[in-house]
Amino acid sequence: MTKLRWGMIGGGEGSQIGPAHRFAAALDSAFEFVAGALDHRPEAGRDYAQRLGVPADRAYGDWREMLEGEKGRKDRIDLVTVATPNSTHHEITCAFLREGFDVLCEKPLTTTVQEAEEIVRLARETGRICAVNYGYTGYPLVRQMRAMVAAGDLGAIRLVKAEFAHGHHADAADADNPRIRWRYDPKQAGISAQFADCGIHAMHMASFVTGQAVDRLSADAVACIASRELEDDAMVNFRMDGGAVGRLWTSSVAVGRQHGLTLQVFGEKGGMAWAQEQPNQIDWTPLGQRTQIIERGAADLYPEARRASRVTVGHAEGMTLAFANIYRDLAAAIRGDDTGAPLFPTAEDGLCSMAAIEAVADSARHDGQWRDARPPMLRKA
Repeated sequence: MTKLRWGMIGGGEGSQIGPAHRFAAALDSAFEFVAGALDHRPEAGRDYAQRLGVPADRAYGDWREMLEGEKGRKDRIDLVTVATPNSTHHEITCAFLREGFDVLCEKPLTTTVQEAEEIVRLARETGRICAVNYGYTGYPLVRQMRAMVAAGDLGAIRLVKAEFAHGHHADAADADNPRIRWRYDPKQAGISAQFADCGIHAMHMASFVTGQAVDRLSADAVACIASRELEDDAMVNFRMDGGAVGRLWTSSVAVGRQHGLTLQVFGEKGGMAWAQEQPNQIDWTPLGQRTQIIERGAADLYPEARRASRVTVGHAEGMTLAFANIYRDLAAAIRGDDTGAPLFPTAEDGLCSMAAIEAVADSARHDGQWRDARPPMLRKA
């Protein structure tokens, strides 16, 4: 099968997220890395791209040069990944969609609901794919949880508890560290820091697994480190359109916590729990029975989970392989050979997250008053 051509914007040398995308895109031999604008410093970006094997004429100095260079080529890229600071996502994503490119954008999709709605409309008008990298939904057992809910194994879902709390930004002395500083700078990050960076992963996963959208929410957000303009800790209560109650905690100052992404789902017939740091197991407790361990790679998993498993049972499977499942789903959709509903997160998912970010920020400014968390364009009349 001919490989699809793939390009990347951002994710340059020293980036945390760049290698994960490059490894994931290459894993199934579905994509070939042929073009990139990898750094805000043009020469550094060109040099790094060429060291990664990108041809010199497709190692671009910036995204505008890349767009101009790619749109007229017969062998133009089939997918571009946008892995740049939040404030640039909207402009870059819109520009590539208008020229007929499929896009995978890092989260958050934009910094405002209005920008996210524009992207959704543009993707619909052009018929292009616009996906958002909520990559943790690629884990096999997250997809198992989704399938269990859809099959009715838990009955009606009553309660969802989600966390994404770590302690890696707890040192106030890191105020000038460029890898940390931008996250708390409204000019680059938008109206939210920790919730927009990590909390929306947990909230999106709650919706992905339960099949329910967040209707409204109440939030308390605070900058525990006083020099920060944006929050580094938030607690969010939310209600979902299928009746589930949600609780979410996210933090970057929880010293001793490492990654900290967990999800618990409680229904009328049972409850289950999953943690990203131990991704090979689900704790599953049917009502009135003992807790059981569901193992990744087991033969009796739902097809969505079996398809997403890459290594045999008992071996560790990590974030890059979860990202690879997103890329494999995208490749199937681009080729038109996807047989079911896409499991990769879409621009609509990114829009819902942006609406939640704005609702959290507004609720926190007003002492936790409840706010409508639905994007205007997706509200039912």
